Amino acid sequence: MPEIAVKVTKAEYVSDYVLKLTFSDGTVKNVDFLPLADRGVCVKLRDLNYFKNFTLDPYTVDWNNEIGFAPEFLYELEQPNLCVAEEAAKYSIN
Repeated sequence: MPEIAVKVTKAEYVSDYVLKLTFSDGTVKNVDFLPLADRGVCVKLRDLNYFKNFTLDPYTVDWNNEIGFAPEFLYELEQPNLCVAEEAAKYSIN
């Protein structure tokens, strides 16, 4: 079996349908899964309670052994302006 180039090593719920994913090379990305939940079994992800009940398998994030995305796919997703509020909070003067 060939070695997977990159793996998801940590996953944290951020808000709505966004997970903060840490990859085996140290890259950290916030990934919005809502656009991926538009057909087939993936529509189950629109149920926020189901979405929040993810686990981490040896390679990627997984939902009930039913839904999973290749770590390479998640790694390559472009996520512009992912967490504007999170970035803005860094510069808050409160």
